[in-house]
Amino acid sequence: MKFGTSGLRGLVSELQGHAAALYATAFARHMLEKGLVKPGDRIFVAGDYRPSTPDIAATCIGALSRAGLQPVDCGAIPTPALALYAMTQSCASLMITGSHIPADRNGIKFYRPDGEIDKADESAISGLAPVLDDAIVDLTPGSAPSEESEALALFLERNRRILPAGALSGLRIGVYQHSTVARDALVTIMAGYGAEVVALARSEQFIPVDTEAVSPQTIDLLRTWAREHGCDAIVSADGDGDRPLVTDETGQPLRGDLLGLMVARLLDAKVIVTPVTSNSGIEAVGDHEVIRTRVGSPFVIAGMAEADRRGDTAIVGFEANGGVLTQTDFVLSDTILSALPTRDSFLPILAALFLARQQDMSLSALASSFSLPCAAADRLENIPIANSTALMAHLRQAPANLSAFLAPIGEVASVSDIDGLRVTLADRSIVHLRPSGNAPEMRCYVEAADETSSLALLAAVLSRLQTWMNTHGQGALD
Repeated sequence: MKFGTSGLRGLVSELQGHAAALYATAFARHMLEKGLVKPGDRIFVAGDYRPSTPDIAATCIGALSRAGLQPVDCGAIPTPALALYAMTQSCASLMITGSHIPADRNGIKFYRPDGEIDKADESAISGLAPVLDDAIVDLTPGSAPSEESEALALFLERNRRILPAGALSGLRIGVYQHSTVARDALVTIMAGYGAEVVALARSEQFIPVDTEAVSPQTIDLLRTWAREHGCDAIVSADGDGDRPLVTDETGQPLRGDLLGLMVARLLDAKVIVTPVTSNSGIEAVGDHEVIRTRVGSPFVIAGMAEADRRGDTAIVGFEANGGVLTQTDFVLSDTILSALPTRDSFLPILAALFLARQQDMSLSALASSFSLPCAAADRLENIPIANSTALMAHLRQAPANLSAFLAPIGEVASVSDIDGLRVTLADRSIVHLRPSGNAPEMRCYVEAADETSSLALLAAVLSRLQTWMNTHGQGALD
């Protein structure tokens, strides 16, 4: 078990039972010791639709109750809905989810009463767990009163006030429902703004959808649905509903960082906080300051908080996966959108659709109007952490190693080591190599002058990575 870029993650076989009780107890003890909660305070628990989630949630509820808190069951709702409901009542919460990763893995996202835990909290919880280990012998699952309908109602009401009434009238929008906990809420919100909604591919079997690296098979499905149903867009989210998926009228997914920029434009944001993996063209689009961070919502939240402390206003954060966070309140026509400093998939979906409608553009035309460098991303799955760690150590060991590794692809011009290795090549294209922080995956992000070049560059880098991984077991470093 380990904390990654977004919560605790691991194999279901590792998390179920002992580990779930242990980390839930460590979280409760940490908050009690720091005075963030008091004995008897309520704490909310929700989860996604993966098969292991109900069991892990019940174990956590039992552990939290024995630790002196009063758990409340919020059922299967999007992570931003849970966070909003808990923060509104100044309560802590836990979301049982593995987000976009396969069903054989799961995780826990922890929220203090004021929002997501930070890296210091993660360290404290991880430090407490071994100390508490011998004391955790009671793994009896617990039950709790339900407030699922109340939590979901608050989230729906928030999203009903973002756009003007009837803002999406005349649009035909597909909702790829699969197994995301956002699937019904997306239909409700789209229809509520006047769109004609086509519900697509609802699944009772968990389907991992990674909005940052949409699989070719999924893209084929999206393109087919867009064509067959005449959709102006198709929208969806990952398993726990905090990362958006938006396609244009052809079924082609829009980049998550582009969706973040659309939110910044809709809200007239003055400060954007985003990781180094987001598009390099963000600084040139719009009148805003850009603060770059390491990958992961805790780093984005820390960057937003620092901007807030120095007196900045209109602060937005987003990641390359499209999840958008707001540090400050924003005024929208006749309503105030309150700050929600955790990833949300609904705001970027609504922003993209509304801007296209407002400017009488197709989504593909709207995307082109931002004139960003063409970016692409993908990953190698099932890569042992030891292998990806060895590769990164080798590439960092000496400039000659990195140059030799990328020699078949291009000449190294400059390198950033903020999070992974972000390499600018002599032709100004970009290659960013980064092991995933929460799964056995090697991620690759590229930028080039046009789509054809970016896809060719991505394929070349992935091939190079795969070759290295295939030979690394024999110790070769070619």
